[in-house]
This record gives sequence, structure tokens and C-alpha cells, in this order.
Amino acid sequence: MKKHGYVEGSGNVFADLGVANPEEARAKADLVDRIVDIIQERKLTQVQAGKVLGVDQPKVSALMRGRLTDFSIERLLRFLLLLGQDICIAVTARPHSSRKQPTLKVYATEGRSRAVAASRR
Repeated sequence: MKKHGYVEGSGNVFADLGVANPEEARAKADLVDRIVDIIQERKLTQVQAGKVLGVDQPKVSALMRGRLTDFSIERLLRFLLLLGQDICIAVTARPHSSRKQPTLKVYATEGRSRAVAASRR
């Protein structure tokens, strides 16, 4: 077999880097990605975003720079609600025979126009 000049990732960069609680770190990063997208789509300044989220500008700056130690998943979910987003949490059973670690995933649906078009039908 020919060796590659690289190591294939696991699909979670936080696990690959050895971060503690990589599933949580990935979920937080995904939530923040959506929050930042919304702030940018609305062309909000950090001060304006802070007013919407109920935090000061330095917290918004930390959020937008990916400094997430001060933000729990619960707090990030609250931010999304304050930004007018619906949140759906699904809990599914893992097969007993599965050897995989339990996972925590965040799925963000993009494009509000699709949701609006679907609701008009």
C-alpha cells in the first residue's frame, strides 16, 4: 500500500487536536458560526449585536473571534433565540452494538427564503 504524505482527520478538528470535550467544542463552534453569520447578514455593529444579545461589546468581539471559554452551549442557544432563530433539539438512541462514542451535533439550516417559501404553500 502506498503511504500518503498526510494524516486523515476524524471529521472533528477539536478531537484531532486533543481538545478536552471535542464534541462540545465542535457544537459550540457550529453555534457561534451561525450567530456570527446572522450578525453579519444583518450588518449589525458589535455594539448593536451586544444590545440584541444582552452583552457588552467586548463579549461580542470575543464571540466573533472564536474565544468561546465564557460561553456555554445554553448561552449560545439563548443568543440564537434572541436573534429570532428557532431551535430544534433531537435526542436519538444509539444502537447498543455501536462502538462509536456518543455524538453531539449542530445542524443549521441555511436560507430563510426556503422556509418562507415552504410555509406559503
